[in-house]
Amino acid sequence: MESFGIRIYKEYFNFAAAHFLIFEDGTREELHGHNYHVAMQIEGMLAEGQDMFIDFLHIKPIVKKVCDEIDHLTLLPQFSRFLEIIDHGDSVEALYHTDRWVFPKRDIIILPITNTSAERLAEYLCRRSLEALCLKYPTAAIRHVEMTVEESRGQCALYRLAFDTFKRLSDICTPSP
Repeated sequence: MESFGIRIYKEYFNFAAAHFLIFEDGTREELHGHNYHVAMQIEGMLAEGQDMFIDFLHIKPIVKKVCDEIDHLTLLPQFSRFLEIIDHGDSVEALYHTDRWVFPKRDIIILPITNTSAERLAEYLCRRSLEALCLKYPTAAIRHVEMTVEESRGQCALYRLAFDTFKRLSDICTPSP
C-alpha cells in the first residue's frame, strides 16, 4: 500500500513547563521543570489530483500554537486519581495526601489527562493539533499520526494514533474538554 506523509520538528516547537508525576504506587516526584521539544508526523493518502498531502505552511502554526498554550505554566492533570484540584477563583489549590500547593490561576493549566508524563503530554498535544487540522483538512485521509515530546536531550516519549485503513480527519476528531 502506498502512502505519503510529513514530519515536522522545528526548533520553535517547544515549551517550558513545571510538573510532577504521581506514580502508580501513589508516590510522587518533586515539582520540577523541563524545556520540552515536540515533533509530529502524519501519514496518509494524497487526495485525487493533488501533489501534497498536507502543506507545511498550514501545520507549522498549529503545532506552534498548541506548544504556546502550555508554555511557561505549571501542568496539572485533571483526571489524576491521586490529586485533588480546587478552583478558588484567582488561584488553584492542588492537594496530594499531606502536600498542598496554591498557584495563581494564570500560572497553571489543568490538562484533561491522568498524569503529566511525557507520554500523556504527547497524546494531549497530538489531539489538540488534530482538532485544528480537522478544520483545515477535514477530508484528508490519514493512516497514522505520531507526536513525540522530548523532555531532555535524547529522552522522548511518543503517542501514535494508527488505523487499519485510511480515515478521514473529520471522522476521527473529537473536541477536547
